[in-house]
Amino acid sequence: MNIKPEILALFSQGLDSILAIKIIQRQNLKVKALKFITPFFGSEIKGREAEYCRKIKGSYEIDLEIIDLTDDYLKMLAAPEYGYGKNFNPCLDCKIIMLTRARLRAAELNVNTIITGEVIGQRPFSQRRDTMRRIEKLSQTEGLLLRPLSAKLLPPTNAEESGLIDREKLFDFSGRGRKPQMALAEEFNLKNYPTPAGGCLLTDPGFGQRVKTLYENGRIPTATDIELLKFGRFYPLTSADEFIITGRHRLDNQALLNIADSRYYILQLAEMAGPVTVLKGPESKLPDAAVKLIRHSKAKTLPEVRIKWRKGKENGNFTIKNPGPAHQSAPNLKNHDN
Repeated sequence: MNIKPEILALFSQGLDSILAIKIIQRQNLKVKALKFITPFFGSEIKGREAEYCRKIKGSYEIDLEIIDLTDDYLKMLAAPEYGYGKNFNPCLDCKIIMLTRARLRAAELNVNTIITGEVIGQRPFSQRRDTMRRIEKLSQTEGLLLRPLSAKLLPPTNAEESGLIDREKLFDFSGRGRKPQMALAEEFNLKNYPTPAGGCLLTDPGFGQRVKTLYENGRIPTATDIELLKFGRFYPLTSADEFIITGRHRLDNQALLNIADSRYYILQLAEMAGPVTVLKGPESKLPDAAVKLIRHSKAKTLPEVRIKWRKGKENGNFTIKNPGPAHQSAPNLKNHDN
């Protein structure tokens, strides 16, 4: 039976967000947690959301709802209003889009408080006091947004002033140290909590550059494009909407086969085992994709190589002469191997 929540929480599965929820649950308040997913974080649970929610409920006694931000996020990433971070990460816009969606969901549920696991000073930009205040203002969550781990260092929220939440039972954590959180985890008897991790893929310089390539000339890639970028060697073509990806090993190859749908060409060697190559582009680019396939296979020593391909229900094969090492540095096939 669904119980009407009194508090809405943002949930990342990290220790801080778990602790924030536990602090509020300890005040006998009912909390519903929201986990946002995009191709850049949380995508591993897509397609098994119900299973994941059951796991979180069983592990932490947290009621969870999954919200997929993919469409809005991909559009925002083309031109984030507040710019990018060190790489291709739109951290400020990301926080705003999540809190805005949480605010709208809170309104639907008639909930007047949103909590997060943020700690003042834990991150050099997004968790500075001034940035945190700015995010509240831009997401229209002023007075609604409570950070239980650092609440005593921040102005009281509506929930504290109304007496719904006892401010004296909140905390004053700050900085990047983890000892206070670990001690609190012991107090709550939390044993199997995740260690801090990298989080968003857009903070990775190599992956961020791949994604940035697909946004050139005002293009917006699809979610499937982004998923494919996570595997293999990436070769952008002359158009931002065209690329070649060649698997590096068995796991890459299987992932590319699983992800590529009828919008993409899939190429393989016709007469021996080898990597999987995916082409997004016109049929005229099949020879370019074949060259990349040959380059990273045992067929690179053969004078001619037979290639098989398929795209949706279409399929075919062709023979290509091995162009040799000279072709491998063609200017329009720059490799982003990272």
